[in-house]
Amino acid sequence: MEKPRILHFLTPLAKLSPFDVNMAYDNGFAVAGYTDVALVELTALTQDAMFSRGPQDAAKTVLFVGGRDAGLALDMAEAAKKAMFPPFMISLFVDPSGAFTTAAAMVAVVEKHLAAKGGSLEGARVVIYGAKGVVGGVAGLVAAEAGARVTLVGYDKTDVVPKKAEDFRRRFGHELEAADGSTDEGRRAALADADVVLAAGRAGTQILSRADLATAKRLKAAADINAVPPAGIEGIEAKADGTPLGDGAVGIGALAIGNVKFRVQRNLLRRLHEGEKAQAIDHRDAFRMAREIVAAG
Repeated sequence: MEKPRILHFLTPLAKLSPFDVNMAYDNGFAVAGYTDVALVELTALTQDAMFSRGPQDAAKTVLFVGGRDAGLALDMAEAAKKAMFPPFMISLFVDPSGAFTTAAAMVAVVEKHLAAKGGSLEGARVVIYGAKGVVGGVAGLVAAEAGARVTLVGYDKTDVVPKKAEDFRRRFGHELEAADGSTDEGRRAALADADVVLAAGRAGTQILSRADLATAKRLKAAADINAVPPAGIEGIEAKADGTPLGDGAVGIGALAIGNVKFRVQRNLLRRLHEGEKAQAIDHRDAFRMAREIVAAG
């Protein structure tokens, strides 16, 4: 009998993400969910999933790591990898709160619009607002790995954003700057030499006004993942996909980004469902897929 493809959804949170559950079911997986999962439990859970099937069926089992903390999700993924060994290798997909696939889509769509005007992310100054959240931080990491000079901007005076920048430097070797956006002056100071502005704040929260954005004299592109009014960046509608903002800059809205994000996650799940060998998928795989999707149009 052909064994089904099973996705074991592991999250440190009290609830599973309905979005991710729907995506997994719609792409052919049977789904089992595990909530309030602690890091120390990953070895036992991983090996329990490994040993229930023979090596020939190992790739039909997938661990999906969720949550809202990119650092914890990466630690959980690393613990799962260390628990595996041939010939019982199973697949792994890390996407806490959809942050890896959303950030990958956001950066890839921006990259497309920069390229259309002869530019690129290489050496570009990318400033990210809402960087305290998981999507903003990961977008900074993805942009840095694409060659950008990145500043993560927090909305309060806590040390969350500086610690996140340091964590990514330690893990991946990229120097991300941190800035305080808790005041009008601080928020605008970060815009001064921005080529690209990304807004990844809470839904329904305006982060930057038109007046704020006008102070970014080098601006080439601004993107906002917030689809709930008001927009995170005033003047960028959710459906914007290269809408002129003035002085040669363009705006990109949540629907343009979300369309790519959905396709990235769907395609990666399909790859896992169809694969005959175990795979490990992280933010880099998500960005490669986002670039392929954007290039294909």
